[in-house]
Amino acid sequence: MTSPESPAAAAAPRDHGRAGRDLPAAVGSAVVLVGAILLSLFFWKTAFMGIVAVAVVVAVWELHRGLAAKDIDLPEQPLMLGGVVMVVVAYFWGAPALVTATAVTALVVMLWLLRRGVDGYVKNATASVFTLVYVPFLASFVALLLAEGGTTPSFGLDLHDDGVRGVITFIAMTVASDTGGYVAGVLFGKHPMAPVISPKKSWEGFAGSALACVAVGVWLVTSFLDGEWWVGVLLGVITAVMATLGDLCESVMKRDLGIKDMSRVIPGHGGLMDRLDSLLATVAPIWLVLFYLVF
Repeated sequence: MTSPESPAAAAAPRDHGRAGRDLPAAVGSAVVLVGAILLSLFFWKTAFMGIVAVAVVVAVWELHRGLAAKDIDLPEQPLMLGGVVMVVVAYFWGAPALVTATAVTALVVMLWLLRRGVDGYVKNATASVFTLVYVPFLASFVALLLAEGGTTPSFGLDLHDDGVRGVITFIAMTVASDTGGYVAGVLFGKHPMAPVISPKKSWEGFAGSALACVAVGVWLVTSFLDGEWWVGVLLGVITAVMATLGDLCESVMKRDLGIKDMSRVIPGHGGLMDRLDSLLATVAPIWLVLFYLVF
């Protein structure tokens, strides 16, 4: 007769094999997230900025939670409020307003921390400015991308709107990178890319990510954006490289902090930052390529 499972064994995390995640839960969460994004773009594209703002707030909360493991205490309130303001001004008033809002928010955060006194000021202020750039500043490039089609309120999905097409391209490219890398890594992954940082990430997975990004990039740029095929190749290579680097950077952060996931807010994925790592790393380069070579 087998003995009943011990509470410790029952509480132990399930081994999902080479996939590294609960695939059904991960797919379900991804479908819900992508559906929410597409619905916002379909009914009222400005509403998509609300999703970006909420993502910024949640990401700041996760970083506050994660950095606390190293006795770093981020000032959540000014970072969250300033982050939302940065997204809004980037959408309505462009890059110069974003730079100004970023500088003002950084100053406010440093002044806010004065109330806590001397102990830990440099550590907390440095981490706060890092968070400000890493999350709301990079996320605001999504607002810059969407604003390429104008900010006049409009309802219904307009595939002639450069901003909407740009955001769809940005999301599709990042999904292609993640999916291509995941499939190739699970099926063929044998040579670790950075075993100390991310043991499951392989060179075969990176090759799959690059191939998927280039294929999707060429198709989107030529068929969806009416651009040149070589721009699609460039977009694909940049996306694959930056998405991989973004993922590795977040993995380094988690290993340094001694945590597996930033939180558990997304079933099958972990924290929101565990999904935003690639998106935050790719959005600025994608905006630059589309702004100067396509739009």
